[in-house]
Amino acid sequence: MNLLMCPVCQKQLALEDRTWRCENSHSYDVAKQGYVNLHVVQHKHSKNPGDTPESVQARRAFLSAGHYAPLQQAAVAKICGLRIENLLDIGCGEGYYTGAMQREVMQCAGVDIAKNAVQAAAKLNKGVTWVVGTGATLPVLDQSVDLCSSLFSPIPKEEILRVLKPKGYLMVVTPAPQHLYAMREALFEEVQAHDPRKFVHQLQDAFDLLEEQVIDAPMLLGQQDLKNLIAMTPYAYKAKPERRQALESQAEFALNAQFQMFIFQKK
Repeated sequence: MNLLMCPVCQKQLALEDRTWRCENSHSYDVAKQGYVNLHVVQHKHSKNPGDTPESVQARRAFLSAGHYAPLQQAAVAKICGLRIENLLDIGCGEGYYTGAMQREVMQCAGVDIAKNAVQAAAKLNKGVTWVVGTGATLPVLDQSVDLCSSLFSPIPKEEILRVLKPKGYLMVVTPAPQHLYAMREALFEEVQAHDPRKFVHQLQDAFDLLEEQVIDAPMLLGQQDLKNLIAMTPYAYKAKPERRQALESQAEFALNAQFQMFIFQKK
């Protein structure tokens, strides 16, 4: 069964050749890269929303080097354990995690507001249904999804509740307290530990928290990988230029990435 919904009339979309159509004759062509744009103009708040092309390129280079592989492997292992048939990755970016998770399910869709990120993802994995769209109005059918994942992405609670099946799952990954602490110390005068649980109380009325785990990924980065890491984070424009330049001038830099994974189940 297809998961996609027309963003205009909310009817189910069906793929005919290289065009998605609904019963009301709204149609959306599949781009040559292999994705479909369901981010209709009435849902847009800027001309090019989402990550910049520079940020997407830096993240692809950094992730493809395997530095965050422990998180990718943990997400895949969790999906294997849940034994689900389909999943929706919200804020899929360039698809590093989505592509790995897709291999464990029958059907997988990745949605992101940044068209340049989805274009990059679609070129590498044809097994995922790649969609340009917004989490605020997911172009996905009601109660059609076994698991929604949000890795370092927004958590549109009401939309997730709408698209999840009864007793469906939600996987959330956020920075754990010590995530990239050494890098943040180098970039900022004052650094506080992340609070990975700050969103949990917002979900308690609609979801049961089944489990959580912390995943560590210690790294020794060369100069180019360090530059890519900085460029793919918000720190790239929040840090003072002289602090960023001083850090990027280092030949090697040791630090730890620390992630907190939560598994919820819809009540």
